Amino acid sequence: MGDPLFGYFLLLAAIALVISLFFSFVPVGLWISASAAGVKVGIFNLIGMRLRRVMPTRVVNPLIKAIKAGLTVNINQLEAHYLAGGNVDKVVNALIAAQRAEIPLVFERAAAIDLAGRDVLEAVQMSVNPKVIETPLVAAIAKDGIELKAKARVTVRANIERLVGGAGEQTIIARVGEGIVTTIGSAMSHKDVLENPDRISKTVLSKGLDAGTAFEILSIDIADVDVGRNIGAQLQTDQAEADKRIAQAKAEERRAMAVAREQEMKAAVVEMRAKVVEAEAEVPKAMATALREGKLGVMDYYNMQNVISDTQMRNTIAGTGKTDASTSDPK
Repeated sequence: MGDPLFGYFLLLAAIALVISLFFSFVPVGLWISASAAGVKVGIFNLIGMRLRRVMPTRVVNPLIKAIKAGLTVNINQLEAHYLAGGNVDKVVNALIAAQRAEIPLVFERAAAIDLAGRDVLEAVQMSVNPKVIETPLVAAIAKDGIELKAKARVTVRANIERLVGGAGEQTIIARVGEGIVTTIGSAMSHKDVLENPDRISKTVLSKGLDAGTAFEILSIDIADVDVGRNIGAQLQTDQAEADKRIAQAKAEERRAMAVAREQEMKAAVVEMRAKVVEAEAEVPKAMATALREGKLGVMDYYNMQNVISDTQMRNTIAGTGKTDASTSDPK
């Protein structure tokens, strides 16, 4: 009797194992839920999803939600989007939100937006409830040289048709900043901008800055305008300082050239004096030679000495006090 009882228990264990494997592989509970919700999903479709490594709950639950919301989608579309790496649940939620807001959005468009890396549900919500983007502080200089710092708030609405391939928020911020700089820079005085800050928003809004972006600009409001530095005065001061340094450099150059010329003249005078002294040193030798060779007589020599003495006396009387030590008589 022990052997038949053991076989009976073994059979029951095998049956339980098969049933357990069947229910773990085949989502019967999910199939029952879909059938109860009126969604036609074949059991073999669920088995095929398992074989294709698709989580049935990620496809069937959004399908139930979509059918209950009155959307026209089928399980093959959802499964294909899941296999492509998309977020099926978010796409279905976006389609439901678009339908409730009466925004024309089909499944293919929503799937393309989701696969492009954008949040399709957030885009639909932004179409219904516009978003406010605040730009950083933008500095610009008016024509009178005064710096102004402005901050703007841009109200945008998502453009469903341009979400694929359209530029994002950073492009909007960059274009608005460029428009602020251009508008302030074209103002004759910073006072004009301070008196009419809406001038900036009107000018920037008229430029069509939302072209090629995923948004539609509804309004641009200037949140704050502050006065910065006097750039014009600072530039003039810097220019004056630069001119001063240039003038000082040129003056120093002229002074150096004058000093060099003075040194050259002094050197030339010293050289001339040296030549004069050298020439005066040759005079006694020449006179001695002339006396020795008889070319100069004794009386001629004494006459020359008298002339020299007479010249010295006249210089003394005139008050010049000039003497020639080299040719004067010691007596």
